[in-house]
Amino acid sequence: MPSALPPGSHVVDTTIFFAPTSGGVRRYLVAKHDWLKRHTQLRHTILVPGPDDAGDAFGIACFRGPALPGSGGYRLPLRMRAFRDRLARLAPDLIEVGDPYHAAWHAVQAARQQGIPAVAFCHSDVITLAGGFLGGVGQRLAAQYLRQLYGRFDLVLAPSATIANRLDAAGVRNVAIQPLGVDLATLAPGGRDPALRHRLGIRGGTRLLVFAGRLSPEKRVRDLREAMRLLGPRYHLLLVGGTRPARLASNVTLLEYQHDPRALACVLGSCDAFVHAGDQETFGLVAIEAMACGLPVVAARGGALVELVDDAVGATFTPRDPSDLARAVAGVFERDRRALSAAARARAHAYSWDRAFARLLDHYARLLPSRDLSPVR
Repeated sequence: MPSALPPGSHVVDTTIFFAPTSGGVRRYLVAKHDWLKRHTQLRHTILVPGPDDAGDAFGIACFRGPALPGSGGYRLPLRMRAFRDRLARLAPDLIEVGDPYHAAWHAVQAARQQGIPAVAFCHSDVITLAGGFLGGVGQRLAAQYLRQLYGRFDLVLAPSATIANRLDAAGVRNVAIQPLGVDLATLAPGGRDPALRHRLGIRGGTRLLVFAGRLSPEKRVRDLREAMRLLGPRYHLLLVGGTRPARLASNVTLLEYQHDPRALACVLGSCDAFVHAGDQETFGLVAIEAMACGLPVVAARGGALVELVDDAVGATFTPRDPSDLARAVAGVFERDRRALSAAARARAHAYSWDRAFARLLDHYARLLPSRDLSPVR
């Protein structure tokens, strides 16, 4: 890297939640990188585990880490001294950490050594996840862990009020809400592919549902499959992304992960409604992306989805209740779906990346008061 960096503050993002088929965290970081380059004089580097040490400042830089088997491409950062040295060479003015695991401890240590602010972004609901394995004991241990970790940071960002409240209950005090956003130009109504159903062998008149995202256990894909069994052949579900689940029914089709946002917009726009059975979302970015494409959304009343989805833009159902999910889906098709589509698109407009990143700059400005972080008009 050059010996003298060009003028402007340098923000470095680092996280292990960055893989070829990862979801909202990767989309947030890539969108952030592009937006900062277009709208500000900030310099931005994304530092993530990769197959080799590669890349340089002001782009996507990788430090070598082994692949985590069965994770869909995630890698573990193990060479932590090399990681801290890489952070030092990047000479950031602020470090943002997007996961709560062992690299976060080293990142905040590096920030302290360099005398710069450290921000944690709570993209993962560790407390709920731990409770699913160990019950109340797991939740208490996770709360204690986050309190100790996040207490070292200058600021903790939560993508929703749901997560902010959970952190507050855990004793984390330095929390601010920072929603994610959506690319309203790319993800928009009108991208329908009239030939999609024919290519997939789906009969005309079938009510086409879609879920897009990692098909991991917390997404409750099993509940979607059971709901499709209850709904029957009049309905068909597209599962977009991830690895193949076991025992796909005849009214469920798996599509590969859509790397190109335009391809995702085309698939979403070709469907009639979006369904999300997960109850552990920290924000629910894919639900907002579906709304941006004009799709009504049927979502579980759990996690942060309760802040995004209601009867105005679709329907909600009792988490982990496939029969209630099937009821909610059928009910959407008894309503004025043009009105639902318009309301969904209007709600998505409240979550543009422009709004999200302008708010993020306000947080940064309080940590870097001597720097001009105003967007370039």
